[in-house]
Amino acid sequence: MSGELKRRVYQVLEAGRPDDRLSRGVDTILIILILANVAAAIAATVETFYQHYRTAFWAFEVISVMIFTLEYLCRLWVSTEHHASRRRNPVRARLLFVVSPYGLIDLVAILPFYLSFFVPAMDLRVLRLFRLIRLLKLVRYSPALATLWRVLVEERRALAATLLIMISLLTLSSTAMYYAERHVQPESFGSIPNAMWWGLATLTTVGYGDVVPVTALGRIIGAFVMVFGLGMFALPIGIIASGFASEIHRRDFVVTWGMVARVPLFARLDALSVSRITNLLRARLVEPNTAIFHQGDSPDFMYFIASGEVEVVDVGTEPIRLKEGEFFGETALLYDIPRKATIRTVTRCRLLVLDRNDFKELIESDGDLREAISKVAERRLSEYEKTTGAG
Repeated sequence: MSGELKRRVYQVLEAGRPDDRLSRGVDTILIILILANVAAAIAATVETFYQHYRTAFWAFEVISVMIFTLEYLCRLWVSTEHHASRRRNPVRARLLFVVSPYGLIDLVAILPFYLSFFVPAMDLRVLRLFRLIRLLKLVRYSPALATLWRVLVEERRALAATLLIMISLLTLSSTAMYYAERHVQPESFGSIPNAMWWGLATLTTVGYGDVVPVTALGRIIGAFVMVFGLGMFALPIGIIASGFASEIHRRDFVVTWGMVARVPLFARLDALSVSRITNLLRARLVEPNTAIFHQGDSPDFMYFIASGEVEVVDVGTEPIRLKEGEFFGETALLYDIPRKATIRTVTRCRLLVLDRNDFKELIESDGDLREAISKVAERRLSEYEKTTGAG
């Protein structure tokens, strides 16, 4: 019984599926609670408002901490259910969770509250601001933020290199400005640390204008620093954008691979062939009761049903249903004729779409695949000729 409960808690908190209502409900409640805590922390900085509702703020904080503590303890308890932790010692598995990024965020979100009971001198205003850390818990529930985090981790060496370059450039520019301006503006450039304020504002192109060079040499140095700053501080943005695009492409490739592998027509193919076909196919999500194409349209794509169900209509007979693993649109492409039927989605469908030119290239390079598609196309064309058929 304990093992079943533990697995269920793990499914709800860590491995929830989209169709698991309890998991989605718990996630929704936690997200709302996190956002409410952040809003409360912001509102509490308005001292008059905080003093007026002090009791309500404290009650909300206690309730929130109790919920977050229960969540943390449950996650700690089920951490041994993670696939990577099943072969580890339970104590080691839980220690790894504690020091993991998510585990540390969850711990820091609740720890200051408990520390306030043991450290009476702790400033309560600082304690209230610690609640803003709970905003980081949203990373767990946001795929986009999780993707961005993976990009930052994967590109950490490149980002560290650019950071080193920027620090070096800041140091050199501030040192040069120190020697150029220290005698005429000792209050602003009297030391290299003081000059770094100007260097940072200039290199980042913020340019507050509160500290500016007045000597000819200082202005020349400033001009060079401005030019270098445009390029240097754009590097991290380019690295992150490139890494994010690569991560999205890699994720789409994996998803498309899985969809291709489920199509029976491609089941016999080796990994290299599946990879080649995956690069040709494009995934498309189509809502229910949507026409994919109409009778009489010019052929442009062939479609594979990765999930869902479509209906062939306008063929002079009862509508024909096509389900997951089947394909359509090949007849018109193969014989270069107009569409013989209208195809409409019955349910929400994930389709793999093959462009006309890629279709021709694919069947020309793979004789077995051409034969399999041709047999289906010939059968469907024959049925159309008999019953005003499909195509």
